[in-house]
Amino acid sequence: MPVLTKKPRTEKIELHFTGPAKKRADAISALNKLGFKPSRQEADRAETWRNTFPELQGNEAGVFLAGARHREGLTQRALADRSGIPQRHISEMENGKRTIGKKNALILAKALNADYRAFL
Repeated sequence: MPVLTKKPRTEKIELHFTGPAKKRADAISALNKLGFKPSRQEADRAETWRNTFPELQGNEAGVFLAGARHREGLTQRALADRSGIPQRHISEMENGKRTIGKKNALILAKALNADYRAFL
């Protein structure tokens, strides 16, 4: 008859919750009583997208433009045809080489079903 010779591994899990900020301390206290401990320091969890993706800094509008275009399933050429803005200009805007401006933001917002303020 086989006998277990090794101690079984304890499976660890990591939990993530959202809820009211005023109940945070109560939730942590309750989880600590159940044997759960914080897995990361508070500073580690405060990582911003700007720190995670430094290459996107300074070109948020261009990144949003490219994302909105992809969301709509459009190529730069198709967006150019839909908006009347030259494809070369769209490429330059997405790559941060050309500012979008309010006039183009309004045109692009209509073509991409988005809020024009995101392009500014």
